[in-house]
Amino acid sequence: MLRFTDRTAKKPGLSPGTLVHVGEKKIEKARITVIDYDETTITEKYVETVEGCFPFKDTPTVTWINIDGLHDVDIIEKIGGHFDVHPLILEDIVHTGQRPKRENMEGYILIILKMLYLDKETNRIVTEQVSLILGSNYVITFQEAAGDIFDPIRERLRRKKGRIRRLGADYLAYALIDAVVDNYFVFLEKYGDQIESLEEELTTDPQQETLNAIHTLKQELIMLRRSVWPLREVIGGLEREESPLIHDNISVFLRDLYDHTIQVIDSVETLSEVLSGMQDLYLSSVSNKMNEVMKVLTIFASIFIPLTFMAGIYGMNFKFMPELEIKWAYPALWVAMITVTAGLLLFFRRKKWL
Repeated sequence: MLRFTDRTAKKPGLSPGTLVHVGEKKIEKARITVIDYDETTITEKYVETVEGCFPFKDTPTVTWINIDGLHDVDIIEKIGGHFDVHPLILEDIVHTGQRPKRENMEGYILIILKMLYLDKETNRIVTEQVSLILGSNYVITFQEAAGDIFDPIRERLRRKKGRIRRLGADYLAYALIDAVVDNYFVFLEKYGDQIESLEEELTTDPQQETLNAIHTLKQELIMLRRSVWPLREVIGGLEREESPLIHDNISVFLRDLYDHTIQVIDSVETLSEVLSGMQDLYLSSVSNKMNEVMKVLTIFASIFIPLTFMAGIYGMNFKFMPELEIKWAYPALWVAMITVTAGLLLFFRRKKWL
């Protein structure tokens, strides 16, 4: 079932900025990767200790530091201390229940997103918090688990595709956010296919499983809506607000990203309305099916009421009943019953009840 609250909460009484991981521990050991590049060279490596990231703070190249695993708060605290990240910002990073938002600080910008991926074991869509710190020449990303949707960005960096190697850290941050938003379209297409198949079931033979599937889709769309709606404000703020960390040549890309976000929001709203209509259609289909059953039962009852009446009359144990002595009384009673039945069936057919 979709959860609207966190499984764990921060312990009360702690001072602001105290790092306590709030959320599920998704990997055993945190992992740090570094990609350092400029237009001509690129270096990619795993870093064993957090201190291995420190030399990249003031290099003239662009550096992307990715940390998988938010449960190791020592790593978060050390890297935050070296890159002068405020403790309250670090607290937001390790608290995985944050809504998408943007914080402009002196020397860097914090952006928190919700990334979607498919859990192959349960075949359910899961959200993961991705925090991004944009500095003058670096981007630091914090993820809950290993594995993400940023592999195409890494391939573009390795193969020197497009303008990503020529532009600075602000374009890298845009590319990462754009990958998250584009991934929403993948799930929207998946939802569209599922809704189409459910519509076919509703028009042919709606079952309780159909209603359960509709309810599950509505929950997942609510989760997606919670991830996308605040993101519109985040990207719009990046586009409008003047910051030395975001250059003018990036604005056009941010506007395009904002348009994509609006498209996702419109699609989510449309699919939600379609699912609401499908729920009403399911209830109407079930009601119509029940009405058909009741109509058939009513017709049978209407046919057997006069037959039961006739049988009841001649089933009484009175000695002096004139018809009992007639030779053809029994066949005549059958003829009368068959005639009544045929007459009622003809009447129901003319009324188009059959």
